[in-house]
Amino acid sequence: MKGQNYIDGRWVDGAASFETMNPSDLDEVVGTYSKVGEEQVREAMAAARRAQPGWAAFNMQARADMLRKVGDLLIERSRDIGTLLAREEGKTLPEAIGETIRAAQCFHYSAADVVRAQGEWYNSMRDGFNVLVTREPVGVVAAITPWNFPIALPSWKVAAALAYGNSVVLKPSSYVPGAAVMLAQILEEVGVPAGVFNLVMGEGRAAGNIMIDEADALTFTGGTATGRVVLNRAAETMTKCQLELGGKNALVVLDDADLDLAVEIASNGAWIQTGQRCTGTERLIVTKGIHDAFVERMAKVAGSYKIGHALDADTQIGPVANVQQFNENLQFVKDAQGEGAELAAGGVALEGRTRGLFMAPALLVNTKTEWRCNQHESFGPIASVVKVEDLDEAIHAANDCDYKLSSGIATTSLKNAERFRKASQAGMVMVNAPTAGLEYHVPLGGRSPSGYGPRETGASTAEFFTETKTSYINHGAL
Repeated sequence: MKGQNYIDGRWVDGAASFETMNPSDLDEVVGTYSKVGEEQVREAMAAARRAQPGWAAFNMQARADMLRKVGDLLIERSRDIGTLLAREEGKTLPEAIGETIRAAQCFHYSAADVVRAQGEWYNSMRDGFNVLVTREPVGVVAAITPWNFPIALPSWKVAAALAYGNSVVLKPSSYVPGAAVMLAQILEEVGVPAGVFNLVMGEGRAAGNIMIDEADALTFTGGTATGRVVLNRAAETMTKCQLELGGKNALVVLDDADLDLAVEIASNGAWIQTGQRCTGTERLIVTKGIHDAFVERMAKVAGSYKIGHALDADTQIGPVANVQQFNENLQFVKDAQGEGAELAAGGVALEGRTRGLFMAPALLVNTKTEWRCNQHESFGPIASVVKVEDLDEAIHAANDCDYKLSSGIATTSLKNAERFRKASQAGMVMVNAPTAGLEYHVPLGGRSPSGYGPRETGASTAEFFTETKTSYINHGAL
């Protein structure tokens, strides 16, 4: 696939080209793309600035119809987009098609938001007055997205931004730009006016700084370290920020848990989609009575997966998405062993029918909460087990980490589940369900440093993509 940048309704080339490789087959070039220079990024921001007022005033039904059509076309083309996504990012084909359908659902949801009531009427404390609170577009939105969800993440940001009358400049990860290019093609096809949506591929820091400086709002998903850099830059211009950052998510497994269910949700959260989910399970905090049986079962599951080419029908876990992450994963396991962790399963590179970035899911056992392997995000198919005495110690261990994104508990006790739900400091809590696996109609996000600013998705999107205006009306004088 050969892709370009989409600026002010035109497809344009940049000064430099780059290629993306198939992580399932490093001998296959997936696409050739073009990186724009700094001036072209500025052009995209200026185009968005010019187009935004007209889009905000655009007929609301027509705007809703456009977003609905985008969702329809994403579903219609989900196999083509999913196949490209599987080749470029490494998800299995069913996962990639599923992600594309989720992207479509986000556009359908946001299409309804266009026409949903967005104001409030209050009686005033003063006679003869009424108070009207309305929501208005924040303006030009810069969106910077990572490589792990190449179509869903751009879609839920772009759909919500456009629904509320904002214009957008999107910069996807250079590892996986193909799905974003296909999204841009669909937005053009349905008739989104020139400049309302722009797509740029550029050098991360240089392009990102321009986007932050010239936007009214920035929505960014990525690592916490990068998020801090982004936030510091945004503070200089007081650009509104929405940051969805790292996680080191804990699943507590109590003695009273259903062992079959606990193993199912733990293995799903830790290893499915190659562990490349910000809400994936990396810490397994297990009480002593069930610990040994749980570890034994988890090690068996880790060794049972079919790991291979993302397009093979029998593949359950695809490759790691890129060489850098692959090397970091293997080093993370070695470092954990250096701390004293024992490797109960996996954690090594595997050979496949092609030259790919295949890794056996890793299970680290006999670890301690304070060790690096339980404090730093790995972002791979790696889970570590911490043995604890009881629920009190489990709650302490789950909260004893800077990251505050997602958490979960496996238990058959409603009392224990509710106690954990209230005590967890994470932004999301799952009871007898994987820590990953989110729905588009409710808020997504964690407490700092796993997140900053208003939550993503669902009704909370209005908090970020709009600004409120409070109007006092002295109707007695009219």
